[in-house]
Amino acid sequence: MNAAIVRLEHSDQGDIGVWLFDGVIFCYTLQPDETNQGRFHLPAGDFICTKYNSPTHGMTFIIHRPETPISVDGHGYLEVHAGNRIDDTLGCTCVASSVGKLKGNRAILNSGLTFQLFQEFTKDVDSFPLKVIDCYTA
Repeated sequence: MNAAIVRLEHSDQGDIGVWLFDGVIFCYTLQPDETNQGRFHLPAGDFICTKYNSPTHGMTFIIHRPETPISVDGHGYLEVHAGNRIDDTLGCTCVASSVGKLKGNRAILNSGLTFQLFQEFTKDVDSFPLKVIDCYTA
């Protein structure tokens, strides 16, 4: 299984992209952008997702560099989890099924069910490569 996050929208309300498994869109993603103070911005590049039993989110994956088992640039335990707005993450990747607004802010929606589908889809996988690609447009 190969995965990619293609980030399409960039703003101070986060980076919104699509998560692909083997070239097929699975869901939308939300991650902090580099201007979000106190939050980690995952740079574009090649990573590994490794299964992790999170005390907060249950069975999920952490995103890390191939050469470091739990971190990216000194930031550890960057999980994949449910979340709708930038306030729901400090650097992790939130997943959801659609894009819209919540409380007047850009958001991804239906994250709880989408995260459950993510867990089900990846239940028999221990790790997989992840490529993060920026494709922002003006």
